Amino acid sequence: MKVTNLPGTAAASSVNTDKSSKDLQSLRKSCRDFEAIYVQEMYKAMRKTVPDGGLFEKDMADGLYREMLDMEMAKASAAGKGNGIGEAMYQQMKGKIVPHK
Repeated sequence: MKVTNLPGTAAASSVNTDKSSKDLQSLRKSCRDFEAIYVQEMYKAMRKTVPDGGLFEKDMADGLYREMLDMEMAKASAAGKGNGIGEAMYQQMKGKIVPHK
């Protein structure tokens, strides 16, 4: 005997779907955040290759400003299409999310 369409079963499956979609959203955000951190570190490494000097004296505030600028540029880059690292990670990991039971 197969029992279907019980009132409580539809709600339970809906809750599982909501949890797994929240998990996927959380995974996508984590992958974007990782990509932003990766790009920020890349910017930091690129800045180290540029020799110091120029018209203005460098101080601690200048370094802090550059770090904040790099962080915001990296976030903006990852929020858009990005360089594909975050999306590749998401595609690889989304199959590992197990629906809650």
